[in-house]
Amino acid sequence: MAETRIWVDADACPKVIKDILFRAAERVGIPLILVANQPIPVPGSRFIRSVQVGAGFDVADNYIVQHARPGDLVITADIPLAAEVVAADCVALNPRGDLYTEENIRQRLNMRDFMDTLRGSGVATGGPAAFNQSDRQAFANQLDRLLAQRT
Repeated sequence: MAETRIWVDADACPKVIKDILFRAAERVGIPLILVANQPIPVPGSRFIRSVQVGAGFDVADNYIVQHARPGDLVITADIPLAAEVVAADCVALNPRGDLYTEENIRQRLNMRDFMDTLRGSGVATGGPAAFNQSDRQAFANQLDRLLAQRT
């Protein structure tokens, strides 16, 4: 069986989450690949690398979809990307610690599309709450649980 890898949709991933992932990759010895349209600095490690893809809409997402294998873990706040990788038997986790599953991804996509429609019609919907310490802790806890299942 192929080794599990962690893929990160890194363009919008908070730095504190990347730092947690860097430490986890070293601690567990799991490959971590950050994918972005811009250079992403990563610590020197045989487990951690970054991939810079071309500019354009969903280029990083498409790279992850094309390269992730069943059982890989994908870190993303992008719900359509999460839906694609969950359908491909990957595990998807957002930076706030929420696990995307076959059971909840359709509802998340529907809500995202609904909010897009509202914004498109001029309704001010606000954005997500500011990223905070409890989000960081929820992510770290969920990541630890997922990695413990794989080792």
